[in-house]
Amino acid sequence: MKKVMKRSEVPAEYRWKLQDLFQDQKAWDHTYNELQQLIKTAADFHGKLSNAQTIKQCFELEDEISLHVERLYVYAHMHHDEDTANPTYQALTQKAKKLSVEAREALSFITPEILSLSEGELDKLIADPSLADYQFTLTEMKREKAHILSKTEEALLAQVGNMSSTPQTVYGMLNNADIKFPKIKDENGKEVELTHASYIQYLENPNREVRKAAFTAVYETYGKLKNTISATLNANVNKNIFYSRVRKYPSVLEMSLYGDNIPKEVYTNLIDTVHESLPLLHRYMDLRKKLLGVEELHMYDLFAPLVEEYKMDISYEKAKQTVKEGLHPLGEDYLKNLQSGYDDGWIDVYENENKRTGAYSWGAYGTHPYVLLNHKDNLSSMFTLAHEMGHALHSFYSDNNLKYRNAQYTIFLAEVASTTNEALLMDYLLKKSTDPKEKMYLLTYYADQFRTTLFRQTMFAEFEKIIHERAERGESLTPQDLSDIYYELNVKYHGKNMTVDKDISMEWARIPHFYTSFYVYKYATGFSAATSFSKQILEEGKPAVDRYLSFLKSGGSDFSINILKKAGVDMSSPEPIREAMSVFEDVISQMEELTK
Repeated sequence: MKKVMKRSEVPAEYRWKLQDLFQDQKAWDHTYNELQQLIKTAADFHGKLSNAQTIKQCFELEDEISLHVERLYVYAHMHHDEDTANPTYQALTQKAKKLSVEAREALSFITPEILSLSEGELDKLIADPSLADYQFTLTEMKREKAHILSKTEEALLAQVGNMSSTPQTVYGMLNNADIKFPKIKDENGKEVELTHASYIQYLENPNREVRKAAFTAVYETYGKLKNTISATLNANVNKNIFYSRVRKYPSVLEMSLYGDNIPKEVYTNLIDTVHESLPLLHRYMDLRKKLLGVEELHMYDLFAPLVEEYKMDISYEKAKQTVKEGLHPLGEDYLKNLQSGYDDGWIDVYENENKRTGAYSWGAYGTHPYVLLNHKDNLSSMFTLAHEMGHALHSFYSDNNLKYRNAQYTIFLAEVASTTNEALLMDYLLKKSTDPKEKMYLLTYYADQFRTTLFRQTMFAEFEKIIHERAERGESLTPQDLSDIYYELNVKYHGKNMTVDKDISMEWARIPHFYTSFYVYKYATGFSAATSFSKQILEEGKPAVDRYLSFLKSGGSDFSINILKKAGVDMSSPEPIREAMSVFEDVISQMEELTK
């Protein structure tokens, strides 16, 4: 096993260039001190936001403060991620965080003060040419106004805020700190620890008895805690209902979608269109059963490897080249900017001692994006490179085409560009592959992405919708109710040829996302939009590429749903999901062909 390098041993060409943000800590300190003074000047606008000129000056100050806070924080945090044991950057990150809180507090009067203006005054400001750069901000504020309460009521709600996080906090402590799973036996008959982290590894174990033991042990443990976890989930649902009613929303679902201005139809359309495509998932389950050679396909077989591990030895240099070839359909301009990312210090490539694990794309407006990797020479790392560079180039195009305030895209859009890159890379690899074993390995990898992201997350989204609607009608949500609803959904989604084990009815108890309500659907919509984009790009060529690049350049300059629609993906219609499903059908057909 290769020894992990110290940070100082990592060659310069494999490190990101954080000096593009600040030359050194002295420059960071200088900006920090200047910003402390600048934050104090925000108070000069307090009580004066009633005319276009003053509001414009205030917004400009807000942008300047926010941008510099972002740069200070990103620089400190990314240095900390290089070596999490380095005390200098731990301290710097804390300083930047503290300044960020001070800035937020100093600027917190702006929205309530502008919202205290009448509808007519707000309309005048929205139409004022001198505020053209802030038109979208003001439109958003006006939209918010309908759900803002009186000062006294808002103050009361702010005080309730701490209590409102209790269900999630209690569940988090129970699920992360207190829950203990029994030991199970591995494939060699040796007793091993079962933890959250190791559970999925055991479900991926080729040995069926190990998979079954892990599955049973986990859900029996949750079953013993069903009353407590049911109480935390109920409390979270009731908290949501309280806020939706106090803020005058028709339902919790509509309140949750309101922030991104997503019509309710986008959510219901996702569920309905996935239902229509359930026969495809059932077909994939039948294929799984055949490939595993089992008489009955159980829930603990869903993560089992369908083909032997196919070793693909892919160096970082080869990964970069392959990703570039795979993204060739996106055209010269995209490839030129991708190459800049490779060459100009955007990427921190290899693992080193105390480096943060995983991968991400981040950065601050006004400099290029950054990507953190922990590259291993395998297929997964190559897809991670494609994924994170998708995020990075989305930010690059947005930042270079829009002013600071409109450049930041929403979470609803965040996974689209990264997943489009993965879809294009997968298409390229499948077309290029001549080895049936390699091809089957790639197809399995892709089919499971559809199963876990498009179908599974939609099933979660449907569960959330059902339990909230029941509670809103005043119906009960006992542990048995929750388990029955969840079990029936599993039967519906996986089909009659699947043996849906009773234990799965407790899975609702181990999904932390249910405490960030109505969020998981974004994984499914993002995946559908990306698959639809990649299909259009591959089939239409330049017109689709031009639409896609216009999407990347749009940042957060309009409502997410409009940005996608203008680029040719209308998430309020079934079309993008159907396009994604046609790709899934093609993947299954290719797998079936290879198994004949």
